[in-house]
Amino acid sequence: MKLSRRTFLKATGIVGGGLVIGVALTSGDEPLPIERIEGDFVPDAFIQITPDNQVRFYFPRDEMGQGAIMGLATLVAEELDVHPHELDVRFAGVHKDYYNSEFQMQGTGGSTSLRIHYYPLRESAAKIRQTLLSAAALDLGVEQSQLSTDGAHIAHQDQRYPYGQFVGRASQLELPKKVDLKPKTQFKYIGSNIARLDALAKSTGTAGYGIDIDLPGMHYAVVSRSPVANGKALSYKRSEVLELPGVTDVFEIDAGIAVVAERYWQAKTAASKLKIEWDSPELVEINTQRLRDDYESALANKEADADLDEGDLVAGFEYAAHSIEANYWAPYLAHAPMEPMNAVVDIQGDKVEVWAGTQGPSAAQGLVARYAGVPKSNVTMHSVYLGGGFGRRGYISYVVEATQAALKSGKPIKLVWSREDDMRHSHYRPASLMRIKAGVNDKGKISAWHATRVGANILPDTLEAALPGVLPTSVPLGLTKWLADTADSVMDGWFVDHSSVEGLEVDYDHKNIRVDHITENHGLPTAFWRSVGHSYTAFAKETMIDELAEKVGQNELDFRLTNTSDQPRINKVIAKLKEASHHLASDPGRYVGYASHTSFLSYVAQAAEVSIVNGKIKVHKVVCVIDCGQVINPDIVRGQMEGSIMFGLTAALYGEVDLVDGAVKQSNFHDYPILRMNEAPEVDVVIIDSNEDPTGVGEPGLPPIAPAVANAVYKASGQRLRSMPFKLA
Repeated sequence: MKLSRRTFLKATGIVGGGLVIGVALTSGDEPLPIERIEGDFVPDAFIQITPDNQVRFYFPRDEMGQGAIMGLATLVAEELDVHPHELDVRFAGVHKDYYNSEFQMQGTGGSTSLRIHYYPLRESAAKIRQTLLSAAALDLGVEQSQLSTDGAHIAHQDQRYPYGQFVGRASQLELPKKVDLKPKTQFKYIGSNIARLDALAKSTGTAGYGIDIDLPGMHYAVVSRSPVANGKALSYKRSEVLELPGVTDVFEIDAGIAVVAERYWQAKTAASKLKIEWDSPELVEINTQRLRDDYESALANKEADADLDEGDLVAGFEYAAHSIEANYWAPYLAHAPMEPMNAVVDIQGDKVEVWAGTQGPSAAQGLVARYAGVPKSNVTMHSVYLGGGFGRRGYISYVVEATQAALKSGKPIKLVWSREDDMRHSHYRPASLMRIKAGVNDKGKISAWHATRVGANILPDTLEAALPGVLPTSVPLGLTKWLADTADSVMDGWFVDHSSVEGLEVDYDHKNIRVDHITENHGLPTAFWRSVGHSYTAFAKETMIDELAEKVGQNELDFRLTNTSDQPRINKVIAKLKEASHHLASDPGRYVGYASHTSFLSYVAQAAEVSIVNGKIKVHKVVCVIDCGQVINPDIVRGQMEGSIMFGLTAALYGEVDLVDGAVKQSNFHDYPILRMNEAPEVDVVIIDSNEDPTGVGEPGLPPIAPAVANAVYKASGQRLRSMPFKLA
């Protein structure tokens, strides 16, 4: 059978920039994973009201510090007329009703939680409130217009009745198909600074994380892995290790050699004493300098694939009064969340219970079912708090390792990665070499913009990690691997994984623009990292913007305003930054750099006040302006901007994963440092009041900080920094 390339792409669902797997992810009706109470009212998967007036909200996403649990609870509380602190919030189990509508699976990431739930959760709560009013009117024998709600009670004249009194009648009524939502002028909770629901538990140490789980008879597993990604054990000696105190089992699993012991330290110590001979995968030939050389060679010699091509670049450069071309480098980065990877798996016959902090619990359920050889419906996932995620906990091989160890040992297993394990055997933000050539006319308008990014893609490794858990267990592992490999091959010469280049095209009034991609992959596993492609593309884009402004002799903020006249929301944010940052650099020896960037549908501009002391960069103050649509909780928005800035500063000043003979060099925070408290700048967050729908806040604060600092350093030193992490000559 002969297929044209175009026909093949259409048949496999690849045309249009996405890989679509045409299989059903769920089938049949699944019972809701909700603890039922006699006489309760459970109209949908999210809200339960009990006869004793408990109002429970089943939180469908994962809480990893980003404040989603408070944000979504506030939406429910607003329309249900219940203070958020009066809700009994519980982590939802795995069920198709909890799927992320953009992922088509149950997952948290991409700054989607508030955006995708803003209307559905409000509508759900509003319909339930309306049904309770209808039930109360029937039970009390009054007109519904005489009733009102407040604080989980229905009021009639001077009497207050708890919602729970009417759940029996409400259960007999149909939910209204359409209901009016509260207008902004009537909001009690949305837009207010209300203390986070998880604040007390996290402050007192009572919040339950995966690493806290303890089961009767539980043993610990530690895995010794190949120093080079994708390496396999050729041989190992287990007899000496089995004689060590507490050690009960030593065996091979897919990831390496697992040691099981009564306590974690026993397992870790024993694993370090294993004598293992590893094979030599192709990555063993790669060092960091070789990697950069290969990227530069690819940029010079390989044909690029266009992600975006609009207007006439040739004409744009001919029209330009000035043109600039520059290369920018961003290294591999680790996520390094505070809580290392861990999972607890207890297999009892054909039933499995799992406790794990993941950003994809439905995929984790599928993986456990596949490797334990049981139906998905027999796997119970217990959601817990995540000690940081940043994309890392979307790659859940640690759950597979725990499952294999539990199956082979016959014991309940807690598998724990050390910090060194996570630093050296993880998935990484891909390294990137970017070239931007831009032209500007004599009026200060950008006339041409050509950006090219070289590096590995993220989607193929993501598919390889997720597909075995998402597809039915009847689909063999070999086929899931083939699908992922197919995605990898079609992205080299066929189409572009947009997440690899996202951000190179945004914000400015480009009439003539082309964004290209060249795939160069050496085999180190890649992953979504906080703000994904924007984490490096904003650095290249916004430092180039400053160079163009300088070339035409314009103030850098005025240049940005001139070139965003067709982009009103980012233009407004830049104008507000100009107003809010005028007080910076009042002290001698301090300089201010600026950057703006749109990501995850939010608009952010930042000013960084910087000095250079003894050859070191010091960031003193940051002003951050954000337009993220309707704000649910301003304090959480401020916290996310502050956290993103610290995370981004860490990457800009220190972040770097090096390869030595294919192995990751860094191992812990002594050689992969994070920003310390004494280095943290003062941050002032300005939030634009908006009537637009909510957009992301977990990630958009990160992209502008690196270019803002780089642009300030140029003013302070005359050095254009085009490589991260920043190093002064």
